[in-house]
Amino acid sequence: MTAWRQTEYGGPEVLRAEQVPVPTPGRGDVLLKIGATALNAADVRLLRGDPLLLRLAFGIRRPKQPVRGMDAAGVVLAVGADVSGLAVGDEVVGELPGGALAEYAVAPAARLVRRPAGLAPATAAALALAGGTAWQALERGAVAAGSSGRRVLVIGASGGVGTFAVQLAAMRGAEVWALCGERNRSLLERLGATRTFDYRSTAIAELPAASFDAIIDIAGTAPLRALRRLLLPGGTLVMVAGLGGPVLGPIPRILRAALLSIGSKRRIRPLAAVAKPEILAELLALAARGSITPVIERTWPLTEAREALAHVDAGHTVGKVIVVPGH
Repeated sequence: MTAWRQTEYGGPEVLRAEQVPVPTPGRGDVLLKIGATALNAADVRLLRGDPLLLRLAFGIRRPKQPVRGMDAAGVVLAVGADVSGLAVGDEVVGELPGGALAEYAVAPAARLVRRPAGLAPATAAALALAGGTAWQALERGAVAAGSSGRRVLVIGASGGVGTFAVQLAAMRGAEVWALCGERNRSLLERLGATRTFDYRSTAIAELPAASFDAIIDIAGTAPLRALRRLLLPGGTLVMVAGLGGPVLGPIPRILRAALLSIGSKRRIRPLAAVAKPEILAELLALAARGSITPVIERTWPLTEAREALAHVDAGHTVGKVIVVPGH
């Protein structure tokens, strides 16, 4: 099979399309024939091994999993020992620990959810990591169902996580303000944002103080004190991302957030999103009903997976980028 592999850390140029054996599922795993793979910023971070702290878990000199790609939709071709609830032929979707930029991949069965009939593989794959992160961020910020009257600010709203955060918050009844690039303002208004602002021309300090019940900060670049100033008493700033420095990444920012939260009625909480199949099942059901719609900027063939990752690496993706085999 064809798989895009890396034997060292670096930019998209280190990826190589190689012919490798089809993997065999181990205990608790299934073998998938990949129908669509959705790329995320996390794939770029693993590609580059950035920040260096990340390499302690994923490989010091090179990634332990040489094939990128985490979000995948596909069909089960084989099942390993101790797998229950899934069978050969099932159409599934899930967040893998890697390996999805290939024609076939092994996936932990416990991470997979059946794909609803009528929901395209590309649409389903786009939901996993980004949709799950947005869901968990809103939970962390107490933006639950029936949030009418609550105001939410989403910073970095035009990416994969942001487009889902806007839709889910609006669906739950919140008034959503979104900070994004000028060209994406109309898109976010269609997704449910009440007000949008161009981050290039609108400084954080220009937004009204004490106006938001929750802030979902995906960009991770604004000063924490400036963001805290925007919160109402009892409000929560959720730090979804933030690259930080080349060694420790977002850790120093997280520590500053903890210090600023001591004794304050305005909380700052980091989010370490994890794969939660039960949330993915909810997202798939919403997408099948048309209640949320993944924004798919472009679909690339597997033969051009390096170019697709280079596009994500450039940092200006709107919504999601999808890679599909067989083209």
